[in-house]
Formats: sequence, C-alpha cells, structure tokens
Amino acid sequence: MKVTKIDHVYQLAFMPTIFPVNCYLIEESDSLTLIDAAIPSSYKKILKAAKDIGKPIKQIVLTHAHSDHIGSLDALKERLQDVKVNVSKRDALLLKGDKSLLEGEPKTPIRGGVPKSIQTRPDRLLGDGDMIGSLRVVTTPGHTPGSISLIDTRTNTMIVGDAFQVRGGVAVSGTLKWLFPAPAMATWNKEESIRSAKKIKAINPSVLAAGHGKMLGTPTRLITQAIEQAERRN
Repeated sequence: MKVTKIDHVYQLAFMPTIFPVNCYLIEESDSLTLIDAAIPSSYKKILKAAKDIGKPIKQIVLTHAHSDHIGSLDALKERLQDVKVNVSKRDALLLKGDKSLLEGEPKTPIRGGVPKSIQTRPDRLLGDGDMIGSLRVVTTPGHTPGSISLIDTRTNTMIVGDAFQVRGGVAVSGTLKWLFPAPAMATWNKEESIRSAKKIKAINPSVLAAGHGKMLGTPTRLITQAIEQAERRN
C-alpha cells in the first residue's frame, strides 16, 4: 500500500496484481472518514493507516457499490462497530446485490462486480447536497446508477469514485483506455457518465481523486480533454 497526502486527504493505493484500487481517508478535527473500502484484503492496512494518523474512523462513505470499492466493508464494520456506513439511496440496492433498473432509468444493463454476500447495511442513505463532516455529496451517476462524488468543502478537493479514471490515462467513466480497461467495461451508462463529468468540471475541483490512479492537482485541462474525448467516442 502506498499512502499519499494532499491537504486533509490521504490516498491509500493498493496494487494487489494488475488491478490497482484506491480508497481515501479524510481527516476531520477529531476523526476520519473513509471513502470506499477497497478489496477484501485491504482492511488491515486501512486500520493501520488510521492508527498512524492517530484518529478513529467514524464514518464510511461508499462512492458506489462495486466489489472493488466495498471489499473490506464487512471486515471493517466488524472491527469498528460504532462506525456509520453511508451510501446513496440508489446504490443501496446494488449493495444488496439487486441489479434491477428503476422506472425512468436508461435501460442499459448494470455492469461490474456487484456484491452477493455483503452483510453490512447502511446507516444513512445519501442524496445530492448532503453533508458528512466537511464533505458534500454530489450525485454523479453513470458508472453505476447511484454513483456519488464527495467535495471537501475546505479545499475543493473532489473524490469521484469511478466517475473518472486516472490509471491508464484520464478518462470519463465508459471511455475505454486499453492500458486499464476495467472501469469502462464496468460502466452502466455512457451518456449519464458524460453528464456527471460535466457536473464535476463545473465545480472546478482543485484536486481530482479517483478510484484508480494518482491524485491530480489543477485537473481542469485534463477533465476538459477527457470529456471531449468521451463525446467524440459516444
């Protein structure tokens, strides 16, 4: 695991094989919020990182319910029994293994690894504009119907889950990058992804922190290029 810190954000980068994945610890005045839970073997290193920082994890927020973002959820909940688990109202269905589409949603199939045996149930269902400590929720559907991003309101850093990928080249979710094709192959709806990418661009994040790849400072130019590429290929 590699730890990288920018302001209040710690990126925990796991590289188990050819499929690297990130989760994030967000430092508050007296606690930590964990964004995503990586893969099943990650929980020990997540707990160690929190111990090294010296603050307890009080909140877990899931950007979406794909298996590589919720892998250590049950293990963490077992060890942090007072932690509160947060997920969007829409992706709470995916967390239960339900891949059915709701009325009014584009009828493209939900793709990617969806959990079949997660026992943890969320304490709070999130919507656009909700706050968790210093983090504000932004709904960014596309990769999954209920994907969300989180803005650190102190610095405008944005943790975007798989709305963008950085690994293999900066891309909007659904745009295939052959050096790292997995996020595109696991994307539900490309049109929704582009709309969400434009929503992220309009916020003008100071740092873009994705589920796969390094954190990007001053990312506006790369975000713009990625959106243009996604529109050309769509």
